[in-house]
Amino acid sequence: MPGPLAGCRVVEIAGIGPGPFCALMLADMGADVVRVDRPDHVGLGDPVSPPVDLLGRGRRSVAIDLKHPAGAGLVLDLVDGADALVEGFRPGVAERLGIGPEPCLARNPRLVYGRMTGWGQDGPNAGAAGHDINYVALAGVLGHIGRAGSPPAPPLNLVGDFGGGGLLLAFGVVCALVEGQRSGRGQVIDAAMVDGAALLMTFVHGLRAMGLWDDDRGTNLLDSGAHFYDVYETADHRFVSVGSIEPRFYAELLRLTGLGGQELPGQLDRSRWPALKARLAAVFRTKSLTEWCSIMEGTDVCFAPVLSMAEAPDHPHNVARHTFVEVAGVVQPAPAPRFSRTPGRIERPPPHAGQHTDEIVAELGIDAAGVAELRRSGAIA
Repeated sequence: MPGPLAGCRVVEIAGIGPGPFCALMLADMGADVVRVDRPDHVGLGDPVSPPVDLLGRGRRSVAIDLKHPAGAGLVLDLVDGADALVEGFRPGVAERLGIGPEPCLARNPRLVYGRMTGWGQDGPNAGAAGHDINYVALAGVLGHIGRAGSPPAPPLNLVGDFGGGGLLLAFGVVCALVEGQRSGRGQVIDAAMVDGAALLMTFVHGLRAMGLWDDDRGTNLLDSGAHFYDVYETADHRFVSVGSIEPRFYAELLRLTGLGGQELPGQLDRSRWPALKARLAAVFRTKSLTEWCSIMEGTDVCFAPVLSMAEAPDHPHNVARHTFVEVAGVVQPAPAPRFSRTPGRIERPPPHAGQHTDEIVAELGIDAAGVAELRRSGAIA
């Protein structure tokens, strides 16, 4: 069966980070995503092999010069037959190029126009440059990630670019598509990484409101403050993760570490967490990662080995779930989530910039002579 978004066409204005991740999510679920690449990116890389930029998987590419007088017209032609468009320019850039929401919705009133930025379309910072680290900092996220006594630790770019950015935009696009089926009208989505990162902290804001979370980094239940929710080094200098929050899981942790029969402070006595963490650290250093896995994996300790990207695809659980797949010789995460009738799939490896230009332009009804003239003029590459 085709994916749940089969029959949906999306125009993606090529960008970096969250925009491509949004398009990847939609393509994995069956949408026909056409990526509009810059002409100066054409010819980069080995034409025989697909690129290894995995964020580009699953779609076709057309190379259009958006600054050429005919370039905006071609994008609007693509919009005519599209359900959605996603772009990641700074506010005002798409308007200056002639492909902003107003002309696009004039051509296709049912269009869902998705906008991905860091700061949002308005506000004092809207026109400024920024990256993931800045957005999660301003959202009140970064300051709470890290150990006590250490500076904040950037969580890769997962919280801003991908969780609070691309995933938020993909969710917004699908919501607007569902609403559009009832109303027959499109709309504009303003997805900002600051907003999305803040939204991801909703649970923690709740804990803080209940008096269960301190602003001091690395002293709380889920931020490495608790001895029963942390990572520990093993005898062979590897690491294991422990998340024994519930009392019965904590009891299992104590039993399997040999601490169950000892007189210990209460689990939630925060004043004793550092001392208990030192006790557990000493115990975990007595055995190798393999030994601890044989003791704790599959139990209710809430345990898992800390694996690298190279190791994770070979873990038996991930193998059984097909969590990772290999496409064109590159191992990568599989589409998620899972659907019982209409599973997602990776339709094709990432395209080279402009790889499908002639094919896509021909779909707009432009004949070979027209394509040749567009190429001669520099509108396409």
